[in-house]
Amino acid sequence: MLESLFLQLPMGTEWIWIAVIVGVFIFGAKKIPQLAKTFGKAKGEFEKGKIEGDRELKEFKENKDKEQS
Repeated sequence: MLESLFLQLPMGTEWIWIAVIVGVFIFGAKKIPQLAKTFGKAKGEFEKGKIEGDRELKEFKENKDKEQS
């Protein structure tokens, strides 16, 4: 059933335009830039957290290796 639904969905640039138009109707033209800004900030915070987590994991592994030596 889901396969037949996905086959009927438009693909390509038409799908993008449909999503944009639906977004404008749902959120309004004034709200979309605010949503994009919020999304960008959230993505930036996620990236900073990811980098910090990788750094802490690297430090933890280095400390663990020093303790074993």
